[in-house]
Amino acid sequence: MAPDTHGLPPATSAGLPPPLRATGPVPILDAPLSVTDAPPTKHPILPPAGLGSTRVGVVVPAYRVAGQIERVVRGLPEWVSAIIVVEDKSPDDTAAVVERLGDARVTLLRHAVNQGVGGAMATGFAEAVRRKLDIVVKMDGDDQMDPACLPAILAPLLANEADMVKCNRYSSLKSLQQMPLVRILGNAGLTFFVKLASGYWNTFDPANGYVALRTSVLEKIELERLPKRYYFESGFLVELGILRAVVRDVPIPARYGDEVSNLSPTKVLLEFPPRLMYGLLRRLVWRYFVHDFTALSVFVLIGVPMLVFGIANATHYYLTRPADAAPAAAGDVMSVALPIILGVQFVLQAVVLDVSLVPRTPISPPLPRSDAR
Repeated sequence: MAPDTHGLPPATSAGLPPPLRATGPVPILDAPLSVTDAPPTKHPILPPAGLGSTRVGVVVPAYRVAGQIERVVRGLPEWVSAIIVVEDKSPDDTAAVVERLGDARVTLLRHAVNQGVGGAMATGFAEAVRRKLDIVVKMDGDDQMDPACLPAILAPLLANEADMVKCNRYSSLKSLQQMPLVRILGNAGLTFFVKLASGYWNTFDPANGYVALRTSVLEKIELERLPKRYYFESGFLVELGILRAVVRDVPIPARYGDEVSNLSPTKVLLEFPPRLMYGLLRRLVWRYFVHDFTALSVFVLIGVPMLVFGIANATHYYLTRPADAAPAAAGDVMSVALPIILGVQFVLQAVVLDVSLVPRTPISPPLPRSDAR
């Protein structure tokens, strides 16, 4: 279990140069850049009930989003206190576009070395903790995430019902029809393994990065340990599962524009399974053997070794049995099959208990519930 810490950006912990900081409006650069104003929002986004004096910040990891980042920043409602844009060594002019927006809420952090979405978020999270924000929202810079959903996303946090809220694009048939088939199938398979690794059996759509969480939870996580690349969303859920933070789903429609995904299905198939297996082992050890010891711990201790032994014993029996041997006696068959049957039963019972132990009590201190600003 990582110790309670405010954490440092990955650049600092890995010996890399710290991110360059440009806070608020900055001087115009020498090279002119044509940036047109985004059209005004037709319907202003009203603050959620109970916002009061709660300080909400948005972290935007930015890489190759020069064409969309302006719409993202300008689309955020005025009641968002801070906008932290982390330019992750983008080869285009993303940083220049952000610098010219002239929004006093914007803090631009620039990586000297590309660190991936996870590295960018660790830097942004550390800045949110440093600025003592109450809630931080992750919004990608490609304009896939609709800011009109912010009130619904923040509601469970403001009501002190959750530590983190994540969006679910699979909430309706209409949303599914907007998604490419390959994403639907891939995400369905990924969801099960993320549920298993993280313990959040009540959530869906783990690849969705539109999330909001309390910064008090971030203070309990060693930020430099967070995955650096596209495994970030899944790995972050595993870390929250170890803490037993409460995670809630909020249904939202899928939204696709002119962005191009950099996530390769091959990388998902090759990199995610071993990482998720490691995450599952970490969570089991910390939750059920270090922090607590329950009936689930007993089922795992008995079921897993019995299942492994049964499979190994059956394999050895099959490989060493002569081809012309007489049919095996019933006792021989049962001696080989029984460890596998019992092992499966113990493991399934452990899974059932794990599903029943999904966290339901937030670990964050309550926010003041007031409508006054």
